[in-house]
Amino acid sequence: MLLVVVDQWRADFVPALGAGFLKTPNLDRLCREGVTFRNHVTNTVPCGPARASLLTGLYLMNHRAVQNTVPLDARHTNLAKELRRIGYDPALIGYTTTTPDPRTTGERDPRFTTLGDLMDGFRAVGAFEPTMDGYFGWLAQKGFTLPPNREDIWLPEGEDCLPGVTNRPSRILAEFSDTAYFTERALTYLKGRNGKPWFLHLGYYRPHPPFIAPAPYHDMYRPEDMPALHRRETWQAEARQHPLLNFYLRGISQGSFFHGAGGAATELDPAAIAQMRATYSGMISEVDAALGQVIAYLDQTNQWKDTLVIFTSDHGEQLGDHYLLGKVGYHDESFRIPLVIKAPDAPPGSAGRIEDAFTESVDVMPTILEWLGGEKPRNADGHSLLPLVAGEKPADWRDHLFYEYDFRDVFYSRPEDSLGLHMDDCSLCVVQDENWKYVHFAALPPLLFDLEKDPHGFENLADEPAYAGVVRDYAQRALSHRMRHAERTLTHFRATPQGLEERNP
Repeated sequence: MLLVVVDQWRADFVPALGAGFLKTPNLDRLCREGVTFRNHVTNTVPCGPARASLLTGLYLMNHRAVQNTVPLDARHTNLAKELRRIGYDPALIGYTTTTPDPRTTGERDPRFTTLGDLMDGFRAVGAFEPTMDGYFGWLAQKGFTLPPNREDIWLPEGEDCLPGVTNRPSRILAEFSDTAYFTERALTYLKGRNGKPWFLHLGYYRPHPPFIAPAPYHDMYRPEDMPALHRRETWQAEARQHPLLNFYLRGISQGSFFHGAGGAATELDPAAIAQMRATYSGMISEVDAALGQVIAYLDQTNQWKDTLVIFTSDHGEQLGDHYLLGKVGYHDESFRIPLVIKAPDAPPGSAGRIEDAFTESVDVMPTILEWLGGEKPRNADGHSLLPLVAGEKPADWRDHLFYEYDFRDVFYSRPEDSLGLHMDDCSLCVVQDENWKYVHFAALPPLLFDLEKDPHGFENLADEPAYAGVVRDYAQRALSHRMRHAERTLTHFRATPQGLEERNP
């Protein structure tokens, strides 16, 4: 079983979903042989919370690793632990950005000095964490001379080139990129299995920033061919929509996306954003080429036909839409992500299909467990996608998408004082279907968007009297959804005069 998790790859940069300008022959093949999900979202952002939902099958409201650096409760099971129950040794290449439960270790544990480490249960066979030491050590072992500041490898080529948006390649060659590192680790692992069954979480860091690509991927795409921006005439006009959006528009800097750069993200003009998107696309093609090496090996060894392959991302990327960079807030660009599933035992006729049902990242864990013969945990919030892969939509399938975001202070972002909120009030949830998108905040005004008339979410209707009934209905749906998915690990047990009874929900 191959689970490919890329980082910061948004759904509309998938050729099968309309991004025809991209050159991704290996992803295209996967889409032709599998099922591509059109309406798929991550249940939360950024990396750590998103990966916690992906790998535990739990909503943010239940696993409560609410931000990068916030610990994941050790009582929760996860995909790796469940795979061990059914006889798999779950290998991981990449990262999970998981902070450990402080009750299981000491306060001097070095894992508390990083953004996040590896989730318990996985066997690391090509780790990036902590602080990318695995990758930089690999570079040194390869004979590459690292600069005093290791991350300067992601500066533009040429000593005269200033940091920031550029059409120049990075100073690191493609053969030494982090994408090459992960691919080599994957092939090393697979070639060592010697015919034994395997599960591999294959993570790629790209197209995560810094937004700079090695040659020849740096100029594979022309800025003028990039998709149009979705934003108002000025960032100030955009900021008037909501206090949270105003905070991020005032606070996001270019330095988080271009190594060594300065200035606010809102200062990027359309030409610079088009170039950034061209570079982002080049990074996508680099990952695709690397994935092709893994697919070729599985083809050569006759394993491809027997391998369940799931391709997805942890979250999306704003890429200048709404004047934002990164993954924040409530916009679709941050939450809509790719999902492609190739199942060897899918029925004839399913290959190449686009599935429109609403799906979420919490569905991936139950899907894997069912296909490998396990059972999803009682408290998992997701559902197996195998019926949808087979073209059979269950009668009780969800009729809306649900996702969340917690924006409490972390060391690199501090909205609490700016917004005048307690940390436990810094949260939102979204209920979204084909007609409406409702955003509910714990302690800030709500938002409502008519998706038929306003698919990119510019006109907030929540305060309009004519839409009070819609706000009421979707607020009730949000509350009912949260109640339905409240923690339920033991709620199917009950004591009786005859002893303990386990109900089969």
